[in-house]
Amino acid sequence: MLRMNGVCVTAVDDSGSKEILNNVTMTLENNKIYVMTGPNGGGKSSIAKVIMGIFQPSGGQIFLDDTDITHMSITERAKLGIGYAFQAPARFKGIRVRDLLKLAAGGAKIDQCQLLYDVGLCAQDYLDREINSTFSGGELKRIEIASILARNLKVAVFDEPEAGIDLWSFQRLTETFEALHRKYDTTIVIISHQERILRLADEVILISDGTVARRTSHEEFLGEISMIDKDCLCKENCIKGGVTNAECSR
Repeated sequence: MLRMNGVCVTAVDDSGSKEILNNVTMTLENNKIYVMTGPNGGGKSSIAKVIMGIFQPSGGQIFLDDTDITHMSITERAKLGIGYAFQAPARFKGIRVRDLLKLAAGGAKIDQCQLLYDVGLCAQDYLDREINSTFSGGELKRIEIASILARNLKVAVFDEPEAGIDLWSFQRLTETFEALHRKYDTTIVIISHQERILRLADEVILISDGTVARRTSHEEFLGEISMIDKDCLCKENCIKGGVTNAECSR
């Protein structure tokens, strides 16, 4: 279980300080999928990074089970079982897939073939391939997830995993998350706006203005969006040549 109590994060630059997270309080239970969504710049990625330790909180506390991890480093949190998947996975030139999985496992015994199977990849085709520019975005995403599975994490955070991948890879990605949820006792946190990923959620967490605005079921959340779409002409206009991410002007 991961708990955040009144967590705040302040960014400081040449122009001064700005609070980017304000009194974030939430509990994430074991073996559940949480999808965080909300407006761009609302604080979703900042929450993910503060969970991993990339950002250090300026106030509040974070607990993993009964352990206070508020001021622990990224390495310390990783050793306790927290993992983070970036929007754009790294390409490790000169490292084969099997080597990456072995490094991720940290000495634990793993079945590399099974790990790749769990993410929809054939071990014979991938284990001895070097992770380089020949890999598609979808392949990299699934290999990164396989490396996370190799660690048997308590909490796995995925920051917009659908970014930069094609439709077929996206379908396989959602299937991978479903399989991960069925097979592993991991708390899964996914940042996404995509309906297919929202439908995976045990709970949707709406983040806005640097805090938790609302928590609800995916059925209720998607139902409300559907009602908004029925009353809005933006989608119709976009089909005729507008931009798909334009805000409604009504």
